Amino acid sequence: MNGGDVSVAESDDPKAPLLPVIRYNEPFERQSVGQHLRTIFTPKNCYIALGPLLCAVVCLCVRLGEDDTTTTARNMLAVLVWVFAWWLTEAVPMPITSMSPLFLFPLFGIAEADDVASSYMDDVIALVLGSFILALAVEHYNIHRRLALNVTMVFCVEPLNAPLLLLGICATTAFVSMWMHNVAAAVMMMPVATGILQRLPSSSSSEVVPPVIGKFSRAVILGVIYSAAVGGMSTLTGTGVNLILVGMWKSYFPEAEPISFSQWFFFGFPMALCLFVVLWGILCVLYCPKGTGQALSPYLDKSHLRRELERLGPMSFAEKMVLTVFGGLVVLWMTRNITDDIPGWGRIFDGQAGDGTVSVMMATLLFIIPNKIKKGEKLMDWGKCKKLPWNIVLLLGAGFAIADGVRTSGLAEVLSKGLVFLETAPYWAIAPTVCLIAATITEFTSNNATTTLLVPLLIEIAKTMRIHPLLLMVPGAIGAQFAFLLPTGTPSNVVGFTTGHIEIKDMIKTGLPLKIAGTIFLSVLMPTLGAYIFASKGGV
Repeated sequence: MNGGDVSVAESDDPKAPLLPVIRYNEPFERQSVGQHLRTIFTPKNCYIALGPLLCAVVCLCVRLGEDDTTTTARNMLAVLVWVFAWWLTEAVPMPITSMSPLFLFPLFGIAEADDVASSYMDDVIALVLGSFILALAVEHYNIHRRLALNVTMVFCVEPLNAPLLLLGICATTAFVSMWMHNVAAAVMMMPVATGILQRLPSSSSSEVVPPVIGKFSRAVILGVIYSAAVGGMSTLTGTGVNLILVGMWKSYFPEAEPISFSQWFFFGFPMALCLFVVLWGILCVLYCPKGTGQALSPYLDKSHLRRELERLGPMSFAEKMVLTVFGGLVVLWMTRNITDDIPGWGRIFDGQAGDGTVSVMMATLLFIIPNKIKKGEKLMDWGKCKKLPWNIVLLLGAGFAIADGVRTSGLAEVLSKGLVFLETAPYWAIAPTVCLIAATITEFTSNNATTTLLVPLLIEIAKTMRIHPLLLMVPGAIGAQFAFLLPTGTPSNVVGFTTGHIEIKDMIKTGLPLKIAGTIFLSVLMPTLGAYIFASKGGV
């Protein structure tokens, strides 16, 4: 393969180099200084330098006070600017940026290494890991696809009712998203949705496509991505934002009772249900005009869905066992803490067992129970867990570490001094404002990053207003999930946008009224239902 361009010097001399010496017959082409500079000063490298540069500017120019406490708070602010600069520009891969508090906090004197590392593995992280392993088992055995086809068959009546079929697709997505991360739910359900749409004629085919079919296709894709987001709001496992909120509550108020899975569900599910009904109504009004069902009938009927279901065959032992384990986990989550009068099973263990405890315990059963497909093979093995989303786990850990740093460094207290004017503001005015601010910021950055930044400040605002912290923390966290306008708002939006069926104007047309409705629902439910459910929480 030398081709005369290079020659390789070979020798049996023991003093010869271990690697062959390659002599190039043609001299290297020297790069000019300008070429070297263009190689170094790329946008990516500039973004990398931006983080440390902004950190240095804050350390040198910002003065929050003269004592040691304010120095630590200033250092925390500098680190916060560094981390968020890398998060926003994606100069460094997000998981690596999420690990930066592990070295930045000790180096800047904010926290000890062991204290920072403990934020990356607690009961909330265990809850995430266990639920992700179960989600991988559901995906591996195609249970989500079987569920989607069965539900869609129920809603695919004759004559075809387009709004009802759309309801079936959206409801299935929302249900799946309740028990796994909403991004994973969108990724899993999108092939099911596009598989249905592939039966419809497209603009690239020679067949004349009625406009209502194109509209229905847009409704299906929008329904999947928004239903995944809405469904995820109803449970702790549905989205990282809810987990960040629970982790921050535990961090800031360690003496208070933690927020349990069942308590969040009793608030989040009614909220998500109201928003889901509005979503379905918007999609029906905008994209399912009269005559849509008649236009779809030649391409979609129960026989198509039945054939897809028959290809999957009858439910295997492995599928039944995964569903049993999954159902058992949901029951344990819901019954750990029920009410003050009716204690859950958690009372048996004096409150030492958490939601993460049972999540990992039930996930462990998947590595013990045989699948009866191959001798000696279990329902899951570690090879199948290679797809675990460690990026989300690390991001959650970074969120918890930053929340601890903002609290222990005194930065939250310093920033709250400028919020004294809010003491006289009525709650009915500030709650929707908080929700709208979070909903606006989340369109331009990740919802997890938005929550990590806002919630510590909202805790201090709540102290200033002398109201329960959760009355502001919850609107801020849920508002951060209202990323409905832009494809870049959340990975779920990207999943739908890349199908080519929707445009940005479709997202804005659907997402804007959905965002407004969510803000209204949250402003009404939080001081009523939320105040009742979270009344037992201390911490003020």
